[in-house]
Amino acid sequence: MFDPVEKLKEYVRHASVSADPKFKDGMVGAQNFLTTLFKEMGFSVDVVPTGLHPVIVAKRIVNQTSPHVMIYGHYDVQPPDPLDKWGKETPPFEPTIKGERIYGRGTADNKGPLLVHVTAVGQLLEENPNLPLNITFIVEGEEEIGSKNFKSFLKANKHRLDGDFIFMSDNGIPSPDQMVVTVGLRGMLAFEIELTGPKMDLHSGMHGGVLMNPLQALAELCASLHTPDGRVNIPGFYKKVVEPEDWERAQLKKAGMKKDAYQKFLGVPKFHTPPGYTPFEAIRFQPTLEFNGFSGGYQGEGTKTVIPSKASAKVTCRLVPNQTPENMKKLVVDAVKKRCPKGVTIKITEQHMATPYVVIPPDRSNTPKNQSPKLAACFRALDKATKEVWGKPALYLREGGSVGLIADIKTVLGLDAVMMGLFLPEDNLHAPNESFHLGVMKKGIETSKRVLAELAKG
Repeated sequence: MFDPVEKLKEYVRHASVSADPKFKDGMVGAQNFLTTLFKEMGFSVDVVPTGLHPVIVAKRIVNQTSPHVMIYGHYDVQPPDPLDKWGKETPPFEPTIKGERIYGRGTADNKGPLLVHVTAVGQLLEENPNLPLNITFIVEGEEEIGSKNFKSFLKANKHRLDGDFIFMSDNGIPSPDQMVVTVGLRGMLAFEIELTGPKMDLHSGMHGGVLMNPLQALAELCASLHTPDGRVNIPGFYKKVVEPEDWERAQLKKAGMKKDAYQKFLGVPKFHTPPGYTPFEAIRFQPTLEFNGFSGGYQGEGTKTVIPSKASAKVTCRLVPNQTPENMKKLVVDAVKKRCPKGVTIKITEQHMATPYVVIPPDRSNTPKNQSPKLAACFRALDKATKEVWGKPALYLREGGSVGLIADIKTVLGLDAVMMGLFLPEDNLHAPNESFHLGVMKKGIETSKRVLAELAKG
């Protein structure tokens, strides 16, 4: 059986950045790495082309009556920039172990967590080659750029993606000793606002004071979208929001997260949350409208007295269940257009979108009566394995991030997801010095192994 840490090092060395064509060799290298690994484990492998980066489908079907677990992951990673922020001893694509961590881009998102499940399957099959469990790995290469072609892939290949549920680990836990099962994800509506004033950049002395500066217009427009207490200032924005249930608040309290520690970790002087919500509740239960980038005018050193022709802002709304990109887009876009100051023209460009997702595990309030028995069996197996491996029960929490493909899987395939958290806040996802906790990796392998072994019992 392969050493999972050494395999992770090999995997991370493939610089598989999906957003940048310069990393084409890294993308192909990661595909070949996984294809070889799955074949060595006895899986049939198909590299399915898409409009950009292919999806790897690796299958092991023993018989039609056994449970069928579909394990999701992605082989693409975020760009490593800014390179000067990575430690000299921890370059992004040369994995390095320091203490209890392995450093490198993709170690936590999502190469390490995917290899947790691959290793668990490999160990089980080595112990029992005739394991009565059907397993399909679905590993895509566009998650970090919004899974642009994944829904089309699902629709085109629906006939061979006939599992019972999705098992995956692209979500987090609060500490190395507390397992969290994610039961909800926020959705996303992303767009860019571009305001245009004069047809060219202008000298601010010769022309200042006679026209609306696009930067000023952008600042006024963006400032109008929030109230001083942190709520989104768009009528109807909260109309569809469903308040969290009592059991959800209780589970969150059990996580034991401390506001002071979180504030220190963020490095902010105070929190800015909507009234009635703790910071941890706001992340999970409330929608947002955030500004992700502003541009316009001179950005270099020193001064350049210019009135820019254009100014733009990148905006994302995180959405909660009952809100969707479809039912929120017109509401938000209409408000933005209506508040655009006179003297400039506005252009709004839609970017990627994701639908929120929520699943209620067994023995919680409002459990759907038609929930799949095999999905319920996986939740129970994960409960049991977590208590044995981690020494305490798992917590069931919603998460603030968006994984739009989960809603796509539910929509196209009708399958729910069991999301076993594995990365930590300190793992620096999408940031320099990304790392993965080796202790979590070890416990994750054992947990996944026990879950799959339990499911194989039928």
